[in-house]
Amino acid sequence: MEEGRLVEVYFDLPGKRVVTGSIYKGRVETVLPGMGAAFVDVGERQALFLSQNEINPALQAQRSGRRGGRAPIQKVLRAGDRIIIQVRREAMGKKNPQGTTKISLPGRYWVFLPKEDRVAVSRRVGDSTEVRRLRQIAKEIKGKGEGVIARTAAKSASKDDLERDFRFLVGTWKGIEEEAGKGEEPRLLYEGMDVVRSLLRDRFTGEIGKVIVDDEREQRDILEFLRYLHLGELKGRVSLYKGPMPLFVKHDVERQLREALQRRVPLKGGGFLSIDETEALTAIDVNTGSNVRHRNQEAAILNTNVEASREIPRLLRLRRISGIIVVDFVDMASSANEQQMVDVLQEELAKDRIPADFIDITQLGLVEITRRRQGESLATTMDSMEED
Repeated sequence: MEEGRLVEVYFDLPGKRVVTGSIYKGRVETVLPGMGAAFVDVGERQALFLSQNEINPALQAQRSGRRGGRAPIQKVLRAGDRIIIQVRREAMGKKNPQGTTKISLPGRYWVFLPKEDRVAVSRRVGDSTEVRRLRQIAKEIKGKGEGVIARTAAKSASKDDLERDFRFLVGTWKGIEEEAGKGEEPRLLYEGMDVVRSLLRDRFTGEIGKVIVDDEREQRDILEFLRYLHLGELKGRVSLYKGPMPLFVKHDVERQLREALQRRVPLKGGGFLSIDETEALTAIDVNTGSNVRHRNQEAAILNTNVEASREIPRLLRLRRISGIIVVDFVDMASSANEQQMVDVLQEELAKDRIPADFIDITQLGLVEITRRRQGESLATTMDSMEED
């Protein structure tokens, strides 16, 4: 939650194995040259769909004998081949989960790329001096052919902590490779963390004011995990809630969650949004409704559009809406007012951890936004939970 408003929600379903981020020993079932793709059996209910774009350069060079550039997938993979593959994205609707051989292992401060020779720094680190420091440390600690990405939490972390986190990730990868060499059958080699631990690892920084938990055993596990991460200084921000009212009701999560699933979302000034999710795109219609705060009609329209520009990026995060988003704002006569609306929209989209970009205003006056796909939307997830 940010300033009392719900901005993101995650679910960990009992009995459901974590999928995204898990690493498998896979067996290539079929190669489809026309699609530039393959299906890989990993011992689960569904095979992984592997696009040619998700084959790492080292594997392409090893299998095809070609250095640089892309080789046709049939030159790289054949039915029956054994490969190490990671789940990139869970199944969406009738589509199989997607896999990648561009393996990435996330730690507290780094994402380790064992098969890619590159160095990168999270755009959220911001400060140019800190970016240079992290790049220099990365070049010192990584080996030839290895890659690392400095995460936001790496900002201002000590060199000792950065090196310790990197050594842990390298050790984890070596263990995965050793396990992969013990047999030929498709199987799980490495399972991603549950939702609580992955959020603590990825998101619990000095910017987070408080972690509230309503289960005493879970609190002990959280404190132990923070010690494991060498984050003892954050333990004081973890509080145990014992009130008579359910935790999500106390902090207004339940109401905001219900509101997030409605088609019509009210705006403070009296306007509202209508949100329709389809398989191809998400359409959002902005309406002035009873927004009569301003006697001047143009001022009322501007107020509604600016409120919508602040609310829409929050709802994209909360509802986990991705892909193509088309927004029909209320038409404005002033180009200066339209630019003000766009500026607010771009500023709010920049707060999203998932890449979300303002694309353009079409000739019909529709605003186009794209947001990288990260799995099922909140509405689809909730529907599947009810079915289970």
